[in-house]
Amino acid sequence: MAGELSPGLILIVGALLVPFLRGRLRGAYMLALPVLAAWQLLSLPYGSFGGIEFLDMPLVTLRVDRLSFVFGLIFLMAAFLGIVYSLHLDDNVQHVAGLVYAGSAVGAVFAGDLVTLFIYWEGTAIASVFLIWARREERAYRAGLRYLVIQVGSGVLLLAGVIIQFRQTGSIAFDHLGTQTLAGVLIFLAFGIKCAFPLLHNWLQDAYPEATVTGTVMLSAFTTKLAVYALARGYAGTEILVPIGAAMAAFPIFYAVIENDLRRVLAYSLNNQLGFMVVGIGIGTELAINGTVAHAFCHILYKALLFMSMGAVLFRTGTVKGSELGGLYKSMPWTTGFCIVGAASISGFPLFSGFISKAMIITAAMDGGYFWTWIVLLFASAGVFHHSGIKIPYFAFFSHDSGKRCAEAPGNMLVAMAVTAGLCILIGVYPRPLYDILPYSVDFLPYTLEHVVTQLQLLMFSALAFTVLMRTGIYPPEMRRTNLDFDWVYRRLLRSAALAVGGLARDAWKEFTKVIKHAARGAAHVVAHHHGPDGIMARTWPTGVMAFWTTVMLAAYLILTYL
Repeated sequence: MAGELSPGLILIVGALLVPFLRGRLRGAYMLALPVLAAWQLLSLPYGSFGGIEFLDMPLVTLRVDRLSFVFGLIFLMAAFLGIVYSLHLDDNVQHVAGLVYAGSAVGAVFAGDLVTLFIYWEGTAIASVFLIWARREERAYRAGLRYLVIQVGSGVLLLAGVIIQFRQTGSIAFDHLGTQTLAGVLIFLAFGIKCAFPLLHNWLQDAYPEATVTGTVMLSAFTTKLAVYALARGYAGTEILVPIGAAMAAFPIFYAVIENDLRRVLAYSLNNQLGFMVVGIGIGTELAINGTVAHAFCHILYKALLFMSMGAVLFRTGTVKGSELGGLYKSMPWTTGFCIVGAASISGFPLFSGFISKAMIITAAMDGGYFWTWIVLLFASAGVFHHSGIKIPYFAFFSHDSGKRCAEAPGNMLVAMAVTAGLCILIGVYPRPLYDILPYSVDFLPYTLEHVVTQLQLLMFSALAFTVLMRTGIYPPEMRRTNLDFDWVYRRLLRSAALAVGGLARDAWKEFTKVIKHAARGAAHVVAHHHGPDGIMARTWPTGVMAFWTTVMLAAYLILTYL
């Protein structure tokens, strides 16, 4: 029934026809898919639909409530903007993969049970890896393999948790889960991998910068925010998320400051912003959950805008290395302006989208008594302005004249950036429509004197610190280098350890086989000595001797029997 059709399926099924279309017809068709899916979403009432039986398990393939509605809406908006941004491409792999990826993310948001969630969860993993491989380079191929292993590993943990949950409770409902059971812990870890928890985060910085120009924009919107949604649905108020989120908000700042690849800077910045959302989920109050959802909504837009601008730079110049860029504002003025809007939004400038959402989480932390977490979030707010608000536009467009002269971004890219930038400003100036669709009623006022002055103080001191560091030469210079992160442990240390253990096992096996061969030769010698042609057992024994020993054995048997 059309009334029970998940909006995500419209994108997934619709993607099957894309390879048969060409030119403007293909573009118009792809743009129509998220519009049709949004129309379907807006026509759905709140409730659970699409119930079916699968292996004696009741599946709810479509659940619409205030939480799923917000994420479904922004996912469809991101899909539409991503399609606009990619219209210049003549690559069916990217077009199909992008639609299936977005559709799987939307379908997962509306999943009312854990089995349906798992199916779409794996759909996002398999479809998204093609956005990395579509770059058709060796580095991208290897990064895609590592990405796929991690994402499928998350799915395996989710499946294991679902099986245990069903065996222990008989239920597969996707509601609040908690970490009190083994199933809850396994599902928590599955969500944590996809959300890029500390020590589980490197797949993000490894894979996103290796994806295609348009693929990175799509990747930034769905995978991690799907995990944020899943955590908000299943683990709101779980206390351990507060320190996890605080660590996520803080540590990427240091890597982003020293990173030369500007798309990798944005990947670290993405990790930093996820930390705010995870903190909000851990606090679990209505204000905190509203702040998390609003921040996820805004983050999808401004992070996509920043990746769009850096993608346009990569598309026109062939590089996003800070050491190789500069002065591009002369060649790409529109892209420069849109990048500045994204930078102001992620930094939380008043009148831009990041301000009206981030303030809710910071206020919830203070109101909830999480003083040190509040301090960390303030530090992280200053830090993100330092590396994303200043570093990205400064080194890409202004720092020095690299001598690169290129054309402005293609028209479809500019349109996508313009619409996204407009939304970032509109939400920042007039947040009430967003507040009205959040999970709980909102009486929060972002534009108070306290909020505005506090945020401006943070931003101004961060700008002052950047200026002083640059003028004194202390700021880390942009140069070609490889920065070691935790992935060094499993990509180098564990690999070396595995090779060493493998060498020891190989040597031990050789020694073991030598001993076995020596023992086998000794046994063969004994057998030959006794049973060979000249052996004792091969000799002819006289009949009398045989009769004598037979009598002896019989007598011994009778004596033992008698005793």
